[in-house]
Amino acid sequence: MAQNIYDNADFFGGYSQLPRQTHGLAGAPEWPVVRGMIPDLSGKRAIDLGCGFGWVSRWMRENGAASVRGYDVSTNMIARARADTNDVAIDYVIADLETLELPEASCDFAFSSLTFHYVEDFARLSRTVHGALTAGSWFVFTIEHPIFMAATHPHWIEDEDGRKTWPVNRYAIEGERRTDWFAKGVVKHHRTMATTLNTLIEAGFSICWVAEFAPSAEQVREQPALAEELERPMILMIAAQR
Repeated sequence: MAQNIYDNADFFGGYSQLPRQTHGLAGAPEWPVVRGMIPDLSGKRAIDLGCGFGWVSRWMRENGAASVRGYDVSTNMIARARADTNDVAIDYVIADLETLELPEASCDFAFSSLTFHYVEDFARLSRTVHGALTAGSWFVFTIEHPIFMAATHPHWIEDEDGRKTWPVNRYAIEGERRTDWFAKGVVKHHRTMATTLNTLIEAGFSICWVAEFAPSAEQVREQPALAEELERPMILMIAAQR
């Protein structure tokens, strides 16, 4: 079973104050790129894996999806998503993505935001999603970038000129990483870029678009703190087709 850190009171309290939770998609600087990777959703049956507060689930309905089902292991997340959603065509289910089963050809679009780095058996999940999608359907997701999460102790290091550097060590050593972020011992699972892409290919997907988040000049002007994101990629974004 995946670690359910989002039901930890300290973690959930801190996480709920992040800009992407208080401002929704407007608070997610990678969203303009992600949005461009999402196909026309008109009439599509969509699933949202690791749906969190339901921001993308609601956006998909607003942009034409016929129905959306959001899955999340956290009862806190599902409760918040249900409270913030007033749409009978969206439903939310408490589910562990490590053991999730989906009916064959039951959906036409699959999405996930910053969730799969918590999943240990990404190969199994990829096969499950592939089987659940109808032919020609798209699978779009974001995860923490392998460069961002590879290090044993990820944190900024300043050199003698005051320039920030992000450490990359143990990159080729895949597996569990534990970090302290809002709570101690948050478990994530590091995979190299090659493993992530090849796992999708082996599951039957065609890789159509890969992007690594870096803020635009306009975003940096509006939010100067984003300038540090130019030093290393924090988020990996992938669009694949069944």
